[in-house]
Amino acid sequence: MKYALVTGGSRGIGRAVCLKLARMGYHVLINYVSHAEEAEATLRMVHEAGREGEILKFDVSNRQQTTEALEAWMEAHPDAYIEVLVNNAGIRRDNLLVFMPEEDWHRVLDITLSGFYNVTQPLLQPMLVHKFGRIINMASVTGLKGMPGQANYAAAKGGIIAATKSLAQEVARKNVTVNAVAPGFIQTDMLEGLDEAALKKTIPANRFGTPEEVAELVGFLVSKEAGYITGNVISINGGLYT
Repeated sequence: MKYALVTGGSRGIGRAVCLKLARMGYHVLINYVSHAEEAEATLRMVHEAGREGEILKFDVSNRQQTTEALEAWMEAHPDAYIEVLVNNAGIRRDNLLVFMPEEDWHRVLDITLSGFYNVTQPLLQPMLVHKFGRIINMASVTGLKGMPGQANYAAAKGGIIAATKSLAQEVARKNVTVNAVAPGFIQTDMLEGLDEAALKKTIPANRFGTPEEVAELVGFLVSKEAGYITGNVISINGGLYT
């Protein structure tokens, strides 16, 4: 049995990634923190695809919660390890920096950056011991070019990009790859409150992307065929930023 963990796997891009990995033969661990019904719906979709999965509830920004959940899973599966990790959990709390509450700054960074550390660090050693692993970090076009009103989100995603490049160099000799995917505007509830018509005019492809398109990219990076790709940030944004 091959295992893959997707944080923030209950909805949107996370759900699409869960389904893609399931179809690739992985037993998918669907992480969520506050949308139980959506997580259950994702698990049903995995089952409907003829695959197996399970739900892991923990807040990636909480080190203790995360450690306890992962240690419990590893103790229950002593002969297995999580060979694929997709760090997808993230939130937006947009505001101009001059008006941004301190809580919104820290919450966005805690989930994306501290979450990356909290989840990845305990799963690294088993990957290194087994000499195979795939880590995919969900970045954003905002982390590459910046976006007004998203200084917190840009800092978080920019940090993920830098961490991706550093970690990739640490673990490449053990056949563990680390890459980041940087979506542009993808049709999910993360776009709530944005002017869709105006934004489409800025995209050469003249449309938003789909979660399934992002999931296909993740699926390739997870595959053995992508074993020589590491430390990269791959954009999927319809030509918005190159």
